[in-house]
Amino acid sequence: MKKQRIIILGGGFAGLHLAKKLNNRSFDVILIDKLNHHQFQPLFYQVATARLEPANISFPFRKIFQRSKNIQIRLAEVTGIVANLNTVKTTAGDYTYDHLVIATGCKTNFFGNEEIRKHAYSMKTTQEAITIRNEILLSFEQFIYASEEEKEALLNIVIVGAGPTGVELSGAFSEMKKYILPKDYPNIDFSGLSITLLEGSKNTLNSMSADSQKASREYLEKMGVKIRTETFVINYDGTLVTLNSGETIKSKNVIWAAGVSGNIIEGLTPESIIKNRFVVDRFNKVKNYNNIYAIGDIAYMVTPKYPHGHPQLANVAINQGKNIASNFLAILDQKPLKEYEYKDLGSMATIGTYKAVIDLPALKFKGVLAWFVWMFLHLMLILSVRNKFVTFMNWTWNFLAKDSSLRLIFKNDKPY
Repeated sequence: MKKQRIIILGGGFAGLHLAKKLNNRSFDVILIDKLNHHQFQPLFYQVATARLEPANISFPFRKIFQRSKNIQIRLAEVTGIVANLNTVKTTAGDYTYDHLVIATGCKTNFFGNEEIRKHAYSMKTTQEAITIRNEILLSFEQFIYASEEEKEALLNIVIVGAGPTGVELSGAFSEMKKYILPKDYPNIDFSGLSITLLEGSKNTLNSMSADSQKASREYLEKMGVKIRTETFVINYDGTLVTLNSGETIKSKNVIWAAGVSGNIIEGLTPESIIKNRFVVDRFNKVKNYNNIYAIGDIAYMVTPKYPHGHPQLANVAINQGKNIASNFLAILDQKPLKEYEYKDLGSMATIGTYKAVIDLPALKFKGVLAWFVWMFLHLMLILSVRNKFVTFMNWTWNFLAKDSSLRLIFKNDKPY
């Protein structure tokens, strides 16, 4: 009997955990991604701030599934879906499916401002994190010979969005300013290096508890980060950040962490899309389709507990991937399907050494213990034993020496 074919679009947390649970089971699985590796997004900020090498948090799909007998990998970009033909169109050809699972995740949302998109840095891929590292380090090199007029913009780092990514980046850059840059550039006075965190809402970590919001702000302000809440960026031309108040900030380095938008694949009906996410039922089946599913950040599922859809978090994506895999296996065994129900295990963010905040359903805490818990949980989520070990050794060295040796600048120079 011919095996049913499941095509998975995207190898993020949702798509990867779906594929892993279907590994060597009674399905033909094709995982299609425009990258050849899974990216551990929660630690992108450590790549961007030269604390971890990209390879420590990037995992090649072919390595993950090198012993698989039923999972194929295709390095391609998806260009569309032809639902009536059960076909996915890609840059590597067309593929037919029995079941299609869309797990394409999100991209940075610049809210339609092309000028900001053109000049600001985003951090949704490993490559973008490397770009931030390169450009920030290049700014310090350029500062040495820059004119007085240029120096202010080179020493201003502006981060837009005070969610976990923005808060963690701000704290990491603050520690770089204090411990690392004076060693690398002893002839530069880095007291003028400004790290500014801009947030449109009233608080940092606005989705977390009031205690965590207060603690994160206090930590960052003690570390010298300038925080501006209820402040919006209306334009950025590559040198000048314009705020809704009319004020401007000179900066060559603006990192945009202010929102995300779903990576919608063309071909499905407009009725199946809301807020740039695919509308799904409790089994992650896309509205109006019987064999097309969406999981993770791209899925918009309404439940009594989450009437406006689930938060776009790794834990939601991982468990939706696992749940839909269990349902595919249940179909084979002619067993009942299980509705997805999100169990909120809490949220956390680290601000710096000995500084973190954690919100659990029954407990909220901060400080040293929260910092150790944050490190342990993130270390356990990293895929391979080798990468866990290397990451742990990097963290240990950074902690003991307050330094790292990862400040390499890679330039894509054209040969002459």
